[in-house]
Amino acid sequence: MRRKHCFLGVLVSLLLTGGEGILPAHDSLKPQKVQFQSRNFQNILHWQRGKALTGNNSTYFVQYKMYGQRQWQNKEDCWGTPELFCDLTNETSNLQEPYYARVRMASAGRYSDWSLSPRFFPWWEMKIDPPVVNITQINGSSWVVLHAPHLPYKEQKGKNISMENYYNLLYRVFIIKTSLKKEQQVYEGTNGVAEIEALTPHSGYCVVAEIYLPLLDRRSQRSKERCVGTP
Repeated sequence: MRRKHCFLGVLVSLLLTGGEGILPAHDSLKPQKVQFQSRNFQNILHWQRGKALTGNNSTYFVQYKMYGQRQWQNKEDCWGTPELFCDLTNETSNLQEPYYARVRMASAGRYSDWSLSPRFFPWWEMKIDPPVVNITQINGSSWVVLHAPHLPYKEQKGKNISMENYYNLLYRVFIIKTSLKKEQQVYEGTNGVAEIEALTPHSGYCVVAEIYLPLLDRRSQRSKERCVGTP
């Protein structure tokens, strides 16, 4: 029985990877809008169900390759997955190289054609999260400490890798006085520490921050508000 199951697994793999002429392919079953989404270099492939599919009983098969390579590689964790996404972070870790991925659907003995993603450049298409904001009050001044997001990879010794290691980041800090609901930018620079001086005593204010990437002309979303009161 084990040999029989092994043979069937190989047969299914052959049909999916190179047997388009063996089983009929249904264009209306093809996965739609196959595309990468990258946040802090966490590179996830997403897709939608084919136009003719209404249930949730389909499985999907994902392959990937670097631009210029001839051979497609199977993504084992997403080979027969019921999900509509696949994490290809480790497979696309050469951040300045372009990649492709493709997805095929199988359901009730029917197989779709492959749906190809657009060419994906992690370095240029990555979106960055806002900084983590911490506030410390010292002698009437507020010090805002900003931490850039980490990459999904770690150094050999297990240490996190900051996005500052890959891009020149520009931090922007804004304060919102809670009594006036008025926003004011108080800092812009590459240093992850900003001092806010001359705040009105016995008042409340909130701090938000964002990251701007000059190279990509792209900015993050705003951080969550951190609110404090002055003594």
